[in-house]
Amino acid sequence: MARTLLLDLDGTLVDTVPDLAAALNRLMASRGLPPFSHPETAAMVGDGVAVLVGRAFAARGRDPDERAIADFSGDYGAHAAVGSRVYPGVPALLRDLSAAGWRLAVCTNKPEAIARTLLEALDLMPMLRAIGGGDSFPVRKPDPAHLLATLRAAGGDPGHAVMAGDHANDVAAARGAGVKSVFVTWGYGPIAMAAGADAVADSMAALRAAIESLMPPT
Repeated sequence: MARTLLLDLDGTLVDTVPDLAAALNRLMASRGLPPFSHPETAAMVGDGVAVLVGRAFAARGRDPDERAIADFSGDYGAHAAVGSRVYPGVPALLRDLSAAGWRLAVCTNKPEAIARTLLEALDLMPMLRAIGGGDSFPVRKPDPAHLLATLRAAGGDPGHAVMAGDHANDVAAARGAGVKSVFVTWGYGPIAMAAGADAVADSMAALRAAIESLMPPT
């Protein structure tokens, strides 16, 4: 069975905070509320659009109005690849792993259509076997069923797979699915979120070494 690497998107493959913050701040401005800095936005990322919007309004002492999520989603979907950038070394890593026989897939809580738009704009889509978005299945991370459904879509199995991400949700989903996990430190989650991960990586080279160690060729 071929090995499969499941990858989180925001904070793992791509620095998406510039566009998330821009769309969030346009939403805040439209409601007469103060904006958020990039670090403040990054701290709210990881659980999907609805939770991000909810956290933003809560931070301003408000509840989201009935149009807030739809307004944010529409705006962000149209501007998801303006300032977002692939982390250095990502394309080369994915090319090398693909050449080595790994199946690659993205498992993200971002809505699937927006994830696909972003990945296509950044030329990462051709290297991926599957995209499991936050609305692709009835559940999302940290529910392991999200990871397992994405894994099946990529043609992989838990015994030959590794999950890499920057959030506690990635680690929890992998543990629940019986999949090895690597926590990456260059993203948005604090190092405390690495608890329970099988390895921690602070660079693309370290990530490559970690996944090869956790899942050597058979």
